[in-house]
Amino acid sequence: MSTLINETVPADMDTALAPSAVTPRVGDLALEILGRLGIAALFGVFAYLAIKHWRADPTRITLLLLVVAECFTLGLSLVVRVPMRRDWNPVAFLCALGASYYFLAVHLGPGVRLVPETVGAALQVAGICWQLFAKVSLRRSFGILPANRGVVSHGAYRFVRHPMYLGYFVMDMGFLLTNFGLQNVLVYGGQFALQAVRISREERLLSADERYRTYKGKVRYRVIPGLF
Repeated sequence: MSTLINETVPADMDTALAPSAVTPRVGDLALEILGRLGIAALFGVFAYLAIKHWRADPTRITLLLLVVAECFTLGLSLVVRVPMRRDWNPVAFLCALGASYYFLAVHLGPGVRLVPETVGAALQVAGICWQLFAKVSLRRSFGILPANRGVVSHGAYRFVRHPMYLGYFVMDMGFLLTNFGLQNVLVYGGQFALQAVRISREERLLSADERYRTYKGKVRYRVIPGLF
């Protein structure tokens, strides 16, 4: 969606600004469709493998919740509006892809349970619910790559500036603590690092907008209240 804002803004921000009458080019639409079909195919393979592991051990409900969480994230990315402008900077692009599709590298086999399965599942449910709250605040303006969608300050965005990432963090910790192992530590550690870079870049870009600077002055923390 094209807005009155010229700056590129993060995928988890939106505004009520009116869209421009300009429409995306045919080539951009074709790339968008191919990209979304690729997303659906990758998620289908991941979901099949995760459910296969769960059927071998039905007590591992964190596997099913991982599929549910990624279904919400990627499912929405298949129906969002096609933005008029994205941030195609290589750093932003790689961070967005790595932080969004990290689950493809997650070890789905049994790991060390540092906490009971029910505790991990409870964290995942809490993270999923918070993500849904943030995504409802955005409606169809959610996306994977930073794009020109504007600024929102209502709903979940009254508490932290990037609430979607808070939901991801809580959900990911729930899975990691019940499926602990070297591969998953490396995957989630890398994912958290990419998210931090992603947030830093989004903040740097958004701070060029006076409206975002005003919003940032009202909402102090980016992801975790009192810490970050």
